[in-house]
Amino acid sequence: MSRLAPKKPSLCSDGPLTDEVCQTLSVFREILKSCYGPCGRLKLIHNNRGGRVQTTSSSAVLLNGVPLSHPVLKLLAASVMNHVSRFSDCGLFAAIFGCTLIENTQRLNMASSSVIKIYRQLLSLSIAYLNSEDCSCRVKVDFKSSQTLLALARTVIASKPACMLTFKEGEYISSMVLKAFLRTVPCTVGPNACLGKMVIVPIEGNIAQDTAVLSGLLVEMPEALPLSNIKRLSSSCINVAVFNVSMSGDLSDAADGTVEISCTVSPEAAILEQLLRVGKQMVSERVGLLVCQKVVHPVLKQYLQEQHVIVVDRLGAALMEPLVQMTGAQSVASYQSAVPSSCYGLLKDLCVVSFGSKELLHLIPGEDSTVCSLVLCNRNETTLSELKIACQTAEHVLRLSLTRPFALLGGGCTETHLASYIRSKCTNRIEDVLSDLACSYTEYQLAVDSFCRSLESLARSLEHDGGESLVDLSHGHQWFVQSSSPLNSHWKDLVNSCGCGLFKKHQSLDWAILGDRYPSLTPGTDCSQFEETTPNLFVLDSFPAKINALQIAVETANLILDLKYIIQDVN
Repeated sequence: MSRLAPKKPSLCSDGPLTDEVCQTLSVFREILKSCYGPCGRLKLIHNNRGGRVQTTSSSAVLLNGVPLSHPVLKLLAASVMNHVSRFSDCGLFAAIFGCTLIENTQRLNMASSSVIKIYRQLLSLSIAYLNSEDCSCRVKVDFKSSQTLLALARTVIASKPACMLTFKEGEYISSMVLKAFLRTVPCTVGPNACLGKMVIVPIEGNIAQDTAVLSGLLVEMPEALPLSNIKRLSSSCINVAVFNVSMSGDLSDAADGTVEISCTVSPEAAILEQLLRVGKQMVSERVGLLVCQKVVHPVLKQYLQEQHVIVVDRLGAALMEPLVQMTGAQSVASYQSAVPSSCYGLLKDLCVVSFGSKELLHLIPGEDSTVCSLVLCNRNETTLSELKIACQTAEHVLRLSLTRPFALLGGGCTETHLASYIRSKCTNRIEDVLSDLACSYTEYQLAVDSFCRSLESLARSLEHDGGESLVDLSHGHQWFVQSSSPLNSHWKDLVNSCGCGLFKKHQSLDWAILGDRYPSLTPGTDCSQFEETTPNLFVLDSFPAKINALQIAVETANLILDLKYIIQDVN
């Protein structure tokens, strides 16, 4: 018998934000910051337990793949991952902003309770402004045109450099994602209307411009499928039976509980007999396609194929919902009794399609179906994996725009504009605010400066090549200057357009270095000042995702700043 070690008492740490923890937090922020934006640097992730090497700049892959040991980092990562699971986008934004807020607050030499109250007030001010009609960095999504939606999709795809796409490839993939999304939107709105499904089918080895959108579902070709069976079915509508229970014939799959069996009875033979009875029923009712989420017994499979019924098994749980939605079938959970004919669904047609070295069975629905397949191609496994994540995120962002039809200007312009707005609102006539927060004017201004500097630092994180980040003193937008620019040049000779692409340079604009002290400005809301710019040239961020990421970052930072003890079980 092995020895039992005595149980150790839990470890209690007072004042968790020590210098060592802050240093770890700073390293974590730098890792995430270096991945931020379309020019972000890639990370290779590999754990010491084996597994494949992942190349990525996506927050979901990074936070899942990088092992975190300290509870503070785990708390921050868990908050961001919860946000990503709900919104898909702006994970790096939330993580970097939260880390930066904590680090800047530690330098203030103020009571954390006072800073937390001020941050909450600034968060409320920010969200109220971004939701207001006067917000100058909010764009309404126009569903009469595809340009704004295309800009949203393009921004997501372009922000993932590990996809290794050229500009033309990025444009093409963005248009394909938008095309697939539009196919999932029902043409008629009624009480039972719902969004369809976009299923991504990854194809490795082809170029990105081989990507295509097909109506319906693509599934793996069944083994030894006679092509004559497909030709027999393609002349009319096809009855479809869908099973979500294993039809392998194993006794464990038949039922739960205790089974009493006579010594003269073979359970396997009895179950196979029941399976064949169900098969004969489907043949008599002219079922042309049987789809099973799990495994189909080889004898049943052979019998059905001899009767010209196509069998697709091992479909998997992910494809069951779109299949049921597309065919109108009801998934059958038992084969112990006759299958009601009302459970059958319909397909318009099916055929075999080839992409690269893969042959797939194409299940073609009726005209009004909202289920489609995005056949996603890229050159190798690494770029294809990252591109799949980017396309899933882009499609989710487009879905979110249906509930909140707005977007925020990207390229760091929303962050710099919001920082300018907060500074202008928090300078004068704030006596009531100071009274409510029970803090001095100096304390309030220090916290406001920390909050705004964190926003500006986030915007500057988009520059990775040693260039300079500027802010214009009229609109509060970010502008980039390349590191190779000649010295002693005027700013207007070095910039072309702001980060989001809304404004071009002109004589009346002045700039200051972002992050330095610059004159207070009140960002204008007069839309007549805006340059005439085609919306599809904008860099746009998801409005719901960025609003929630802002909330998550501030609330998580406040929670960490408010920690007094960390209790860890070390057994």
